[in-house]
Amino acid sequence: MSLIPATILTGFLGSGKTTLLKRVLEEAHGQKIAVIENEFGEENIDSDILVSDTQEQIIQMSNGCICCTIREDLRATLRDLAEKKRKGELDFERVVIETTGLADPGPVAQTFFMDDEIAEAYLLDSVLTLVDARHGQAQLDDRQEARRQVGFADQIFISKTDLVAADDVSALMHRLQRMNPRAPQRAVHFGEVALSEVFDLRGFNLNTKLDIDPDFLKEEEHEEEHAHHHHAPGEQCDHPSHQHGAGHHHGHDDDVKSFVFKSERAFDPAKLEDFLGAVVNIYGPRMLRYKGVLFMKGTERKVIFQGVHQLMGSDLGPPWGADEQRSSKMVFIGIDLPKDIFLQGMVQCLV
Repeated sequence: MSLIPATILTGFLGSGKTTLLKRVLEEAHGQKIAVIENEFGEENIDSDILVSDTQEQIIQMSNGCICCTIREDLRATLRDLAEKKRKGELDFERVVIETTGLADPGPVAQTFFMDDEIAEAYLLDSVLTLVDARHGQAQLDDRQEARRQVGFADQIFISKTDLVAADDVSALMHRLQRMNPRAPQRAVHFGEVALSEVFDLRGFNLNTKLDIDPDFLKEEEHEEEHAHHHHAPGEQCDHPSHQHGAGHHHGHDDDVKSFVFKSERAFDPAKLEDFLGAVVNIYGPRMLRYKGVLFMKGTERKVIFQGVHQLMGSDLGPPWGADEQRSSKMVFIGIDLPKDIFLQGMVQCLV
């Protein structure tokens, strides 16, 4: 049986996850989707919107989609669904997990790698994050969960852009890109998204090319030259970026940040493994996503590397082209990671 693709849908409270999900479920796409609602509360409000009231934990909908609410272990639910599919008791082609608005998607993503039974049945396709254009800046300022959701994203959808000025939307997008340069962003209107932008994105597929916006890198270098603006906690700040409605939010000192390592020299595989093992040991819980295409000594093929928190792995990618400049490019996204230690450490792993 082929692997069941799984999508994690995340985003802060009120960002429009249920609206997007409802649209995906109602669209006549002919796909059978199992939706898992990862709710923590006793009352599941969303199920009233998605399906009529019922005591059942797993509900088969009229269009062939399935909805289930989990209040216990995600792993148990995923195993249960896979087993029912194997036995022919349930018919579905993919799974969407809608996390609660306060969830860190990390542990949900890790479920697909840590449990052999789950890994043999499912393929984690991508993490989709919704950000509310109206309240996004404040949520990112105040809530680490919102910043983590952005750090984990393979694709970012920005909702409610019709409620705010164009300058504010572009400032928000600029900020999101600095936090996570590898996730494409797009504005969505009432959850109207083409399914091709929701499913089969292969954000977690190791054999995808690593897209990092080259302008992002230019801007990083430019910003390094400027002294950073800091003020003590609680101190009044009149810096323009902290003023309401400021056009550019350069001054947000988000704890979720990204940086990129690039080199045209080959890595020594043993040194790199030791170094990454050591940093993951110390900083693993703060390392949200890290992913790269690496030039390794001893192989004629690209090495595709990625990790989530303490879990990391690599695959051999396609061969280097005859005229292609061999180089490594790796992005790290995490919470207050010491950029200098990481970049210097990576340099010391080069041949």
